[in-house]
Amino acid sequence: MFQKMIGGAFVLAAVLVAGQAQANEEAEKLAQNNACTACHGIDNKIVGPAYKDVAAKYADDSDALAKVKNSIKNGGKGKWGEIPMPAQPQLSDEQITLLAEWILGLK
Repeated sequence: MFQKMIGGAFVLAAVLVAGQAQANEEAEKLAQNNACTACHGIDNKIVGPAYKDVAAKYADDSDALAKVKNSIKNGGKGKWGEIPMPAQPQLSDEQITLLAEWILGLK
């Protein structure tokens, strides 16, 4: 019985990891297809901050997801410098959430 429980836990963990990997891949592709990567690198600043720097800035912020989603949807200026970030109104709420969760997960 115990072995079945452990085996089931490993299967569940593998499914969750595979699901997260697929979500990360979808988010990265979404960022590339919407020109986000023209201004943001994962590890390096291009025009805007590196995604890992965004994740670090909001690491202890309980409103991080809402703030990052708002920046993606509506754009912004002044959080990282004077160059404005354009709004991404063509993205659905689901796509914005996927991107924001991916960015915040890049710790």
